[in-house]
Amino acid sequence: MNFIEDWKRKKEQAGQRDRELVKKLKRKKGKQLDEAADGVHEQVFKDIDCLECASCCTSIPPIVNKTDAVRISKKLGMKTVEFEKEYLVVDEDGDTVMNVSPCPFLQTDNACLIYEIRPKACRQFPHTDNMDFSKNMKLHVMNATICPGVFHILRRLESVV
Repeated sequence: MNFIEDWKRKKEQAGQRDRELVKKLKRKKGKQLDEAADGVHEQVFKDIDCLECASCCTSIPPIVNKTDAVRISKKLGMKTVEFEKEYLVVDEDGDTVMNVSPCPFLQTDNACLIYEIRPKACRQFPHTDNMDFSKNMKLHVMNATICPGVFHILRRLESVV
């Protein structure tokens, strides 16, 4: 089975189902849920190659914190102020984010030009591993429409509730 193609076919119809599932999952103990999700995350991402998808990079501008901006601008040989002016904007939520989608550092082969120094938000996406699942419950329904990994993690966690 191609997990990305399966996700593309089913993601639009899964919204209500995912909202109900997340409500049920919220009733689980945080650590217990995090452990289950962490294991499922590992299984799912053995079957998904993010370079085949890159939906996150093409659809949601990541938050870029000050530390990220300093690190990236230094690596690019720019002053932080120049980097911020060229690449960042403050969004309607007050977050500093990349100013365009797809990400300006996404290459044609879906690789990231700044992968080793990418923003913290990119490193943490999709927020389903490292014992963070229960802390990000509100994000999972939306992220399931952006990331095939989240979609399939939620499908597998249905058996937990």
